[in-house]
Amino acid sequence: MKIAVDGMGGDNAPAVVVEGVADALKRYSGIEVLLVGHEKKLAPFIKKNHLQNNPNLKVVHAEQVVEMNDSSIAAIRAKKNSSITVAATLVSKGEADAVVSAGHTGAAVAATKVKMRMLPGVARPAIAIIMPAQQGPFIMLDAGANVDCKPIHLAQFAVMGEAFARLAFSTLRPRIGLISVGEEDVKGNDLTKETFKILSDMPINFIGNVEGNAIFDKAADVVLCDGFIGNVLLKSTESMARAAMFWMKEAFTKNPLRQAGAILLKNAFRELKSIGDSEEYGGARLLGVNGICIIGHGSSSAKAIRNAIRVAEESVKFGINKHIIESIAEAGIAVNKPE
Repeated sequence: MKIAVDGMGGDNAPAVVVEGVADALKRYSGIEVLLVGHEKKLAPFIKKNHLQNNPNLKVVHAEQVVEMNDSSIAAIRAKKNSSITVAATLVSKGEADAVVSAGHTGAAVAATKVKMRMLPGVARPAIAIIMPAQQGPFIMLDAGANVDCKPIHLAQFAVMGEAFARLAFSTLRPRIGLISVGEEDVKGNDLTKETFKILSDMPINFIGNVEGNAIFDKAADVVLCDGFIGNVLLKSTESMARAAMFWMKEAFTKNPLRQAGAILLKNAFRELKSIGDSEEYGGARLLGVNGICIIGHGSSSAKAIRNAIRVAEESVKFGINKHIIESIAEAGIAVNKPE
């Protein structure tokens, strides 16, 4: 299996990307990495990680890099030889099975959509992320691929999320919920009200609206929202988790007695931290494109890159796109409906 990795994507690229690739090649047998980026800039880090003669690594030169302050579409048009565009092209040509990038999210979405195209029956891709909850993880989408959505898009997200949940959670009838400001179908805005009507008539296990205060109780296996709401919710959750850890540290270091108690609870704190450790999840899946794309956090560490490669491998083995195509056809949600 060949995984194309955007070697120049991320706040700390290419150093952490190459380190993560090296770790992945040690841990996961049966994968080959096509490391995409500027050869001269990658070379010292390849040498540092002793990858010069690794038969499972191939460097694919890409002259340009999409910077974080670049406009998504403009970057794809102006930088046609960027690392993310070249990586997506490798998948579109069948020269790689998946692409992994921790770089510019908008550029990754745009490049994969343009180069890899969309799956039959899907109008827009959605970023699906696994998030922790009291009774086990749930899937949220869209986490940022589409700022503005129409009801038909959320309906397609529901089908894609259901297919993903079946594979990720090994459940036949995942519960699908729609994020809104009230449980009743009359609550919400025009988008959620119209989406509620469409979802109610679809062959899925739609449980209705889910309020924000119930999301982390795992009120549903899949929660739906547009990318604006999803991205705000995701980043707010990350910020709150950091704040909670800070408050706990402050509370347990106020006096020697509490410090002693903290030492005794060290393993419990470590376990608590691991529950919401985004580095363990590796990255989010971009569902709906005709290929596998894993998008990592811009601040991804080497550990996160390694796990993103693992997630890419698992996604290819899952055959998620085949299930999405079948589910979209069954649900009758097609792209020829108005945008």
